[in-house]
Parts: sequence; C-alpha cells; structure tokens
Amino acid sequence: MLNIDDPNPVKKFALFNSGFRIFFLLAGIFGVVSMLIWILQYSFNTGPELHNLSSLSWHSHEMIYGYSLAVISGFLLTATTNWTSRKTLTGAMLGIVSLFWLIARISPFINSEHNVEIMFVSEALFFLLLITGIAKPVIQSRQWQQLPVLVPVVLLFLSDMVFYAGQMQLISNGVHIGLYAGFYLILMLIFVMGRRVIPFFIEKGVDESFTAKNYLWLDKVMVPLFFTYAAFEIFRFNSLVLTFLALALFILNMIRLTGWYTPGIWNKSLLWVLLLAYSFITLGFALRSLSYFLNISDFIVLHAYAVGGIGMITIGMMSRVALGHTGRNVFEPPAILGWIFALLLVSFVFRVILPLFFISNYSNWILLSQVFWTGAFSLFVLKYALMFIKPRIDGRPG
Repeated sequence: MLNIDDPNPVKKFALFNSGFRIFFLLAGIFGVVSMLIWILQYSFNTGPELHNLSSLSWHSHEMIYGYSLAVISGFLLTATTNWTSRKTLTGAMLGIVSLFWLIARISPFINSEHNVEIMFVSEALFFLLLITGIAKPVIQSRQWQQLPVLVPVVLLFLSDMVFYAGQMQLISNGVHIGLYAGFYLILMLIFVMGRRVIPFFIEKGVDESFTAKNYLWLDKVMVPLFFTYAAFEIFRFNSLVLTFLALALFILNMIRLTGWYTPGIWNKSLLWVLLLAYSFITLGFALRSLSYFLNISDFIVLHAYAVGGIGMITIGMMSRVALGHTGRNVFEPPAILGWIFALLLVSFVFRVILPLFFISNYSNWILLSQVFWTGAFSLFVLKYALMFIKPRIDGRPG
C-alpha cells in the first residue's frame, strides 16, 4: 500500500497517479496487440508491415523490451515509492516516460529508413528517465540498500543498446547478444524478486499456518550459477558444461520450490499462479539439460521460460499489485482471475508440452498457444482497465 499523504484532492482520472497504473495497462494491452500481430505474421504470413526489422527480431525484442519491461517499470516505480516513502514518477512526467515507451512500440511500423533510429532514441530516453525516476527517491531518502534494484535495469538498458547497435550493424552479433542478455536478465530479476516476495505472499495468503523454508547457501549459489549459465547460453560456449549448469539450476530450484510449497496454495489463484510460473522456469532448466541427449528444440526451452515463467508470473504479479494498490482486498480476488491464469496455463501446454510429444503438429500448437495467450490478456485488460484508470476505492492517493 502507498504510505504517502497527499493534501491534494483525489482526481477521478488516476492513470498517471502511480507507475503501476499506466505501465500495467500498457503491458496488458500490448500483450494482446503484439500477439495478434504475431499471429498474423507467423501463422498467416500477413499483417502490418515491419520496416528494417525482421518479424522474429521484432517479436523477440518486443516481448522482452516492450511487454516485460513495461511490467518491470510499473512494479519498480511503485515498489520504490513504498520503500522510500517518496514519490517516483507521477503526472506529466510519468506520461512523458510512457509516451517514449509507446513511440518505441510504434516505430517498427513507420515506413521510414530511420525508423530503427527513432525506436532507439525513444527507448534510450525511456530508460534514462526510468532509471532517474527510481534512483532519485532512493538517494533522497538515503536508503542505499535499495540501490541494487537499479542494477538489472541498467543492465537491461545496456543490453537493449547492444541490440540496436547490432541492428544498425555497429556490433557483430549484437542482435543475438542483446536479445538473449535481456531475456536472461529478466529471468534473473524474477529469481531475485521472486525469492523476496513469493514465499512472503504464500505465508500471508494461505488459510493454514505455514512458514516457507529458505536456505542462505542456496541464495548465495543461485545468482553466480545463473549468470554463468546465461553466459554459456548467450555466447554458445561448451554445450556439455551448459548441460550440467542447467541440471544444477534445476536441482537448486526444485529445493527452493519444495521449501515454498504447501497444499493451501491451490485454493488461492494469486498464489498457485506464482508457484506454477516458477515451476515452469525450473522445468526449462530440466529441458535444457535433457536437450543434450534428446532432440528438444531451443525454442521449446525458451518458451518454457517465456510463456510459462515470465508470462504467468508477470500477469500474476500485476493482478495482485493492482488489487492491493487500488484499495481492494488481495485475499478476495476476482473469480475471473482463475480463468485468466487457466487460459495462460493452456497456452503454455500448447507451446511447450505438446510439441515435445507431437512435433508434427508444431505450427498448430503454436497458433493455439497464441490464441489462448491473447484470450488471457484480453480478459485481464477488460477486468483491470477501469481499476487502473479510476482512483482507489478507499479514497487514498495513489
């Protein structure tokens, strides 16, 4: 909950009152629109024309630096306000930052030889303002322990710049490095923030008395091991070493999951979606280790992380944060959330599980996965749009 008192009267239009409002709404809408465009491009070879950017590069980049970054921005801007009791970006400045994000999303469809440069400049300005907006209240409040949260954002910024440098042929293999580095940085952020909030949410959310188990030795090992794994993936180092790194991460994350698990989560949609999402990322490590011995596509492994992991955990976090920060009861979520999460779960099954066993229907599975993803995010937008636009129901600012 926001803890900042505001003497000004609460306005009826609240979209720019807090970072989570505009960026979660943009993420939800973009989750629908970008997937509809991808359906047309991938499954039907039609749709809006992209300029100076391949369809695969566009899809990969936009799910990382478009959708995922919007969720991260909304979450961190709001969390920083809570941590420091100082406002981050609000009002006109928040509108400007979100406008730069939007320009970057539209730029690939502009018929201009400079559209990539427009995308690059707008995204760079977005990152710089976002980083400043997070850093300023942390520095003003002297809460130096919160500064490390800027590290993944800065690294995402640098990775994105590498992508554009590759796109403009300034760095060899820059597109590949920028995309994969950004992707694994988002997974890293999920590990760090998930370790912090998922067990807390479970303890507070289940009906029975439960204390989640965490292991200090595991926390210390996880981050350097994952960074090593990511480096081997990005730069395509020794595949046998990569196999053992993936196996180690699978085992460590299974240990973490067993310490967090309690049967009570299955009665709480906002809990099981987070634990399932983390489990699907863990499954991705298992698939990567098995891919050394079995013919498992890299794209199946990546989408275990992306659809099951990033997709489910971000929609789960947005759903919970939005309820709490609009004055609603997170322990009595809307019933439709169960259906939203179920649709995304089916999308994961079609994109990852069925292709493992019935590869001959691969293109059909992808199309069905895309359709269920679109359905899940459409319902999310329909349910939450007014929550983001209207003021808190308890009359408090934020």
